[in-house]
Amino acid sequence: MSDDFPDQHGRRYLVTGATGGIGAAAGRALSTAGAEVVLAVRDLDRGAAVAATFPGPTEVLVLDVSRLDSVRAFARDWSGRLDGLLNNAGVMATPFARTPDGFESQLATNVLGHFALTRLLLPSVTDRIVNVSSVLASFARIDLDDLNWQRRRYRPWRAYGQSKLADLLITDELQRRLDLVGSRVRAVTAHPGVARTGLYGNGNATGAMGVVLRGAARWRGVSPEIGARSVLQALTADVAGGSYLAPPSRPSVVREQRRARHEDDHATALALWERASALTGFSAAL
Repeated sequence: MSDDFPDQHGRRYLVTGATGGIGAAAGRALSTAGAEVVLAVRDLDRGAAVAATFPGPTEVLVLDVSRLDSVRAFARDWSGRLDGLLNNAGVMATPFARTPDGFESQLATNVLGHFALTRLLLPSVTDRIVNVSSVLASFARIDLDDLNWQRRRYRPWRAYGQSKLADLLITDELQRRLDLVGSRVRAVTAHPGVARTGLYGNGNATGAMGVVLRGAARWRGVSPEIGARSVLQALTADVAGGSYLAPPSRPSVVREQRRARHEDDHATALALWERASALTGFSAAL
């Protein structure tokens, strides 16, 4: 492999949401580089079909990150080392719905499920935790008084943006806590830009924003393979914990995403961490 994407033989990665799009592309690239790849998916048949296209050793396990019981069952059955965890599964601008745990569905899927999975698998992680954000995080805000959309009028795109900003802030807080306990594990955020994935074609991304983004994905969007470069760099490159990576302008260049002021809000990151811990049943301490 090239210097920007080193040989991955002997390494083991877990990728959530790997039945298509960025997750499948990232998993295939890791497998091609020699890694063992575990696909965590809701649909085992679709996961097996994707895994069959990988050249290296794979395992397909069932996981629905929108349900805490599924996350806990998955973690309970996990065994062995985990070099890298890619929290990729997500939904975008879906109609209002609540999960069995009582969480708004985008908050549950994009944030809380991965938060719980990370907390439960952290003792097994040896190197890297990567959360996937979005360019829309730059335009979002966190409503700490109504994180779960219980009083506000539900806005699908605002809920999506809030979830992706939360992913970024929680990753930063995770890195601060890893540093405090002297861990060598690095927490990194990446966004894939506008890529041509199923997120834009699921029929749920409605409204004016949905029209704009579907048009952008169709005419200017990159392939999942190109979109996956930022998350692959986040997983495998020698980047600092707490980095936020944008899609590289060239394959060999890791590009740090320029952050808006609210994307470096340490007080909000701390409050989000504490709220996510309470909602998912964890102590705030690692």
